[in-house]
Amino acid sequence: MHPFAKYIQILGKGRNGMQSLTREQAYEAMQMIACYDVEPEQIGAFLMLMRVKEETAEEIAGFTQALRESLPGYGSGSQPAVDWAAYAGKRRQLPWFVLAALVMAGRGYPVLMHGMSRSDERVYVPLALDALDMDTAGSLQEASEQIKQTGFSYLPVSKLSPLTAELLTTREIFGLRPPLHTVARMLNPLAAPLSVIGVFHPNFAEIHQQAAALLEQPNLLVCKGEGGEFERIPDRSVALYGISDGVCWQDSWDCLYRTGSEVKPDRLNLNHFRAVWEGEEEDRYGEAAVVGTLAMLIKGLGLETEATAAHRMAQEWWLNRHYVDQDREAG
Repeated sequence: MHPFAKYIQILGKGRNGMQSLTREQAYEAMQMIACYDVEPEQIGAFLMLMRVKEETAEEIAGFTQALRESLPGYGSGSQPAVDWAAYAGKRRQLPWFVLAALVMAGRGYPVLMHGMSRSDERVYVPLALDALDMDTAGSLQEASEQIKQTGFSYLPVSKLSPLTAELLTTREIFGLRPPLHTVARMLNPLAAPLSVIGVFHPNFAEIHQQAAALLEQPNLLVCKGEGGEFERIPDRSVALYGISDGVCWQDSWDCLYRTGSEVKPDRLNLNHFRAVWEGEEEDRYGEAAVVGTLAMLIKGLGLETEATAAHRMAQEWWLNRHYVDQDREAG
């Protein structure tokens, strides 16, 4: 029997016999996949059985640990303040969270953002950066250099971990979300002290939190964000799942303005996105999304703990985003 078959057996023994993997078993299974010691058919069966069962925090921790160890240069290079997972793309609203990341970088909190793009109608981070005349990184080393120079870098998962990117594409083959969508968000390749993750399905927020605690991630912030990205939805309350100095917590923040008072834009105009960043145009929803996202980050960094104070600081950061940059250039 093929050595990998035992992991498929654990997952596939039927409704009454099926079990979850222990963290150690998940680690061993993903190690074998990372070393290509499995058959293609086994990978497909394994991922889909995981999808039917749904992943546990222990499994995610084991998978993440194995994939991290497969990354060349994991944990080396310029350590950012924030690791930001951006894998969902935006369909209903522009990717305002990208502007929040740039404000963070301008304030001296470097950000490594990593994610993926698909051939669909969504707007992904590379398109947003292109609208701002910014480049993506081609390797983890290049991302580290960009962080040194500008405080921000976006690294496609295909350049970070070709294996993870390959496993993520099984969604196109099977039509179902594989557990690697959860794992990829937790890679944190430069070992940033704060990891921020957006989810679309709220039940995954606590799984991320529990898995991060198992991996001894010192600080974490997870929320159900717009489109599944880490981005505040201004006219809805938000549940926050966090870790601060190794201690897990939960919080809830009220909506920023009345629910249902905004209308979805007819199309996602990246020229407008750039104009808002440059201060040439206004966007009530977009600016509230940026400020709300910044406020969550401010809490995640421990700069302010209460919602009102965090939003006050975030508003000041947003309004003075370019003055800070000018001061740095002058210095």
